[in-house]
Amino acid sequence: MKPLTLAYSPCPNDTFIFCGLIHGRFSLPGLTLAPPVLDDVETLNEWALAGRFDITKLSFHALAHVLDEYCLLSAGSALGRGCGPLLVAGKQIESRSLAHCRVAIPGRLTTAALLFSLFCPECSELVPMRFDRIMAAVQAGEVDAGVIIHESRFTYDQFGLICLQDLGHWWEQTSGLPIPLGCIAARRSLGEERITAIDQAIRASVAWAHAHPADCLPYIRAHAQEIDEQVMQSHIGLYVNDFSSDLGSEGLAAVQAFFDRGRQAGILPESDQGLLVAS
Repeated sequence: MKPLTLAYSPCPNDTFIFCGLIHGRFSLPGLTLAPPVLDDVETLNEWALAGRFDITKLSFHALAHVLDEYCLLSAGSALGRGCGPLLVAGKQIESRSLAHCRVAIPGRLTTAALLFSLFCPECSELVPMRFDRIMAAVQAGEVDAGVIIHESRFTYDQFGLICLQDLGHWWEQTSGLPIPLGCIAARRSLGEERITAIDQAIRASVAWAHAHPADCLPYIRAHAQEIDEQVMQSHIGLYVNDFSSDLGSEGLAAVQAFFDRGRQAGILPESDQGLLVAS
């Protein structure tokens, strides 16, 4: 049987989650993995649209566009409270003025992009760019504001930027639910038995990482955009939580609410497929 292909981002939460799995810290009965491919989440989103990998990290926004081919795994997600994207700028901008601003987004298929469009549907001048370029672009005046993700939320003040809106907090206030950011999906054609085994392996990898955090650090540090250890630890602490082990009913409700809002806004496509392989 051919090894399963796997892709995820170089961000500390993903390298923390997958460290044990890809370094063979426990057995994977019936599963063989090819060496993983690591890249920016928007690149992963585009690859998911092309159906490139068997197992892939992607934004929940992107997942809504590929549900015919991929299903959501219950393990490995980045979802929670107080962890959403931030809208930042070099100076205060009134809400009514945002519609006329150039706003950088970390890719058109990111959850951050959809969340900002739900927050400010009047804004039409969105400028996609890699997440790690956005703060410098705002600082340089290339754009009026930017939506930042990942470890950028811990360092934006170093660029002299201010937070105009915590978009995750806005989502939580208006929905009462945690914000679904990114997830792991598997190709439906793998079949329910193999997908269940993959899900269990990722859950075991999360548990292993929590039990051996020091052993994960070299791998995390080798791929992190921000090498400051405190920033890396803060990133992991924020984005790897109980939902990363199992979305559960609250996590699934949050994903469904996110999809419903996106579809009502005419941004996300309708789908007859359930989120999970067995749904």
